[in-house]
Amino acid sequence: MSREGVPPLPTKQPAMAFQDAAKLSLADSQLRFNMGKATTTIRGKRVKAVQELPDWEALREAGRAIKERTLRHLDKYLIQFEESVTRVGGKVHWAADGDDANRIVADLVKAQGAREVVKIKSLTTDEIGLNEALAHQGITAHETDLAELIIQLADERSSHILVPAIHKSRAEIRELFRRTLENTQDLSDDPKALAAAARAHLRKKFLTVPVAVSGVNFGVAETGTVCIVESEGNGRMCLTLPRVLISVMGIEKLIPTWRDMEVYLQLLPRSSTAERMNPYTSFWTGLAPAGDGPDEFHLILLDDGRSRVLADREGRQALNCIRCSACLNICPVYERTGGHAYNSVYPGPIGAILTPQLVGVENAGSLPYASSLCGACYEVCPVKINIPEVLVHLRGKVVRHKQESLLGRLAPENLAMKALAKVFASPRRYAAMQKIGRQGQKLVVKRGVIDRLPGYLGGWTSVRDVYPVAPQTFREWWTQRERQPKVEPKQPPREETRP
Repeated sequence: MSREGVPPLPTKQPAMAFQDAAKLSLADSQLRFNMGKATTTIRGKRVKAVQELPDWEALREAGRAIKERTLRHLDKYLIQFEESVTRVGGKVHWAADGDDANRIVADLVKAQGAREVVKIKSLTTDEIGLNEALAHQGITAHETDLAELIIQLADERSSHILVPAIHKSRAEIRELFRRTLENTQDLSDDPKALAAAARAHLRKKFLTVPVAVSGVNFGVAETGTVCIVESEGNGRMCLTLPRVLISVMGIEKLIPTWRDMEVYLQLLPRSSTAERMNPYTSFWTGLAPAGDGPDEFHLILLDDGRSRVLADREGRQALNCIRCSACLNICPVYERTGGHAYNSVYPGPIGAILTPQLVGVENAGSLPYASSLCGACYEVCPVKINIPEVLVHLRGKVVRHKQESLLGRLAPENLAMKALAKVFASPRRYAAMQKIGRQGQKLVVKRGVIDRLPGYLGGWTSVRDVYPVAPQTFREWWTQRERQPKVEPKQPPREETRP
């Protein structure tokens, strides 16, 4: 897939494998401090918020069941959703990929004679590189979410699904605002002062830009209602002030009925921000009467690889994600590396299973290995996505993809695994290899452990010690035991009984 003239997206062409990028992140002590402090705080708050609900596990199960049922009948619900949106005055556009969606948005903006748009925080538009595509057409996109604004001004990528600037400290943000915003030379690093500076900058855009672009948290098939949840009120401004509203929605964001919202509006805020309810929850159903909202509403339904994910019986559960980021905040790998190491719009555990499926394992084959498989992400997921299960499934796909090429078939790891498969397939070979290993390890065992292996095997011992082969295996012990003469246990003397 090409985007002529548009800078490549990290999700499409990762610049660096996760393992290499992670080493750079781990060397940044300020980043590790910022990430550790932020994720620890969010984790603690989430636990308290979840424990308030006695039926939390029932809600998780309901959230999973609704999503899975929707995906099984997605074709039917999408048609119903299009009919519902059209009935209430909206216009639906279908986009097969990011190029399609970007072209549709750019054409709609040009039709208004506009050269600027205001945007609500949206991972879907980040995924398709909308800002870059609009800039290529001479259209400027202004991010209105505070964290997204920080990222845009810093010319960086987001490092967290919910808190894009989680890797930055207040002092770093203050210096950024001083360099890029007007009248901020005396700005302090107080959060209120930083927010006020951003508000003064954005207020002019809300009142003058005629087109707004949003993502979508949920779309309701039966009513054609679209939902956005946010914390700052910038989204509400974008949804009501501009004349034209363009919403870009991944097709997996659909839920069947209005009543299903009661499940997700309990699961999402407690899992993401540890709040009982989002500060701002906006619903819009077509055009608003009496000018209380946009005059035009366009909804772009985006596939961009989602149909391919849906066809994978094991991997499709990644589409259940409601973008709460709970799996990021609990992940020991993400906490230490931050989001940039993933080279993806979707970082953390959910990104490790979603990105390779959207862009193909040939483009993001290192991400399924960006996990310790500890299972903590599965335990906190509000819709019960079994992330470790999908990670293992994708690792298998990565290996099979490598085996398709001659270079991959001749790779040391592949040859070693094939040899091990033959060894494990025969008890006799397995026992012989144990004896050989016991003799060969004498050169590398030190103080009872193997702390360094030579050559390609050195990767196993770069961050851990390996236990040596035991002096006697269980089979050897059992065989030795069976060969020993059996000793009959002594019977207690029988007591004589008198008649």
